[in-house]
Parts: sequence; structure tokens; C-alpha cells
Amino acid sequence: MAGPETLLLSAGDTLSTVLGWTYFVAWSVSFYPQVCLNYKRKSVEGLSIDFLVYNVYGFACYAVFNSAFFFSKSIADEYARRNDGHTNLVRFNDLFFSYHALVLSLVTFAQTFYYKRAVAQESSRVARVFFYTTAAGIALSLVLSSAYTTVYLLSFVKLGCSLVKYIPQAWLNHRRQSTVGWSVHNIILDFTGGILSFMQLILDAARSGNVAEAFGNPVKLGMGLASIGFDLLFLTQHYFLYTDRYDPDDIEAQSQRHPTPSYGSTGSSNNSDGGF
Repeated sequence: MAGPETLLLSAGDTLSTVLGWTYFVAWSVSFYPQVCLNYKRKSVEGLSIDFLVYNVYGFACYAVFNSAFFFSKSIADEYARRNDGHTNLVRFNDLFFSYHALVLSLVTFAQTFYYKRAVAQESSRVARVFFYTTAAGIALSLVLSSAYTTVYLLSFVKLGCSLVKYIPQAWLNHRRQSTVGWSVHNIILDFTGGILSFMQLILDAARSGNVAEAFGNPVKLGMGLASIGFDLLFLTQHYFLYTDRYDPDDIEAQSQRHPTPSYGSTGSSNNSDGGF
């Protein structure tokens, strides 16, 4: 018969697995509402191009980071050597999520070249400088440092993208005084995923007996905290600050606000002969 400690460990494993796959589903599904909204509107007006640039670049770095820790024995051994023998906390769901997120981010970015967008709707100089500067840093690290250092640099580039990517969208919402074109369902799912990811990270670190191990995966920790903070801001914008939902690119919304007038029928008393 299993003792209390064995049962507690088993319950902890189960809870961690449930949290991991639930946040994986929430974060993964969160990419689809924006893609569907763009498709429905046939427009990307209201969506920050900088946000998309940071998303694609960040998830590309994150996918490489997770792949290195998941598949490379030398990277995993180096992590263990630097962290008192502890294994890193990159799991299969983290790996699959990063691939899936990268693909959906690319799809959303591709929509900006196909659907209607504003004349001045393009990436900013700040985003371009961020991209070229960090890409040069990564290339330099490949030449001058170890693979482990370069992989960790990728994780911090992803973290940087996560911290700044929401700022252009929040500012765009403020400038337009509207969240039209920016899917709130994306935000709700992202918020849910951020909370669950943070909970799993802390739980796994506590179960390993080394709470500081939670900081051994700064990308996952930073992504969770950044998502929670900015999602609260976006929910405030959508539900409290900018509540006008009228979308000029939504034909259905237009017909509801401006019903098609009746120009008379055979039964209309206003029908007159030969009138304009």
C-alpha cells in the first residue's frame, strides 16, 4: 500500500500534468481568434504590426531554445552542471507549444499582406532596431561564446519580445480609443494560460525541493507574468475604457446599425407613379 508521501508525489505529478496541458491548450487556442477575426473582417486594421513582428521573432527564438534543451544532451548536461545537478523544466508541451505558436504567428503576420490595412500601418523603426540589434548579438554570441550561452541569449530575446510586444498594441488601442480589430477572446485565453503556466512552474519548483529552480527557465516565468499584466490592461481597455464595438469592416455590424432602407413595395401606400 502506498504511503502518504508516495500519494502526495503522485498527486503532485498529476496536478502538474493537468496544469501543463491546460495552459498549453489555452495558450495554443488563443492564437486562433485573431486569425478568425482577420478572416471575417477581411482586414487587419486595429492590429499592431509591431506586435506581430515581435511575436514571430520571439517565438522563433523560443522554439530554438526549447529544441536545444529538449533534444541536445550537451545543453542539458551543461544546465545540470551549472544548477547542482537539477534538470531543466522544458517539457514536451513547451516544445510543441513553441512550434505551434510560431506557425500561427506566421499565419497572422501573413494575413497583413493579404487583407486590408491602413496606409500607415507598418512596423516601426523601434521594432526594426530591436530586431537587427538582437539578431547581431545572437550572431556574435555564436562566434564568441558557447552554444549554451547562445541558447540562453535566445531565451532572453524571447523574454524581451514578450515584455515589449504588447506595448504597441496597447498604445494603438489608446490612440484609436477602440479595441476593434483586436480579439478579446485571444486575451481571455492568454490570461488563463499565463495564470496556469505560473502555477505549474512554482509547483514543479516546490516539488523538486529547489524553489529557485523556477528562475532557471526565465522565459516561461517572464512570459507568464508579462501575459497576466498586459492581459489585465487589455481587458480594462476593452470592457471599461473603449466600449464602442462598432466595426466599419464588419458588414453584419453595419447592417445592424444602419438597416437597409425599404424603397417601397407593391403594398406600400407611399408608392407613387413616376416620382423620383
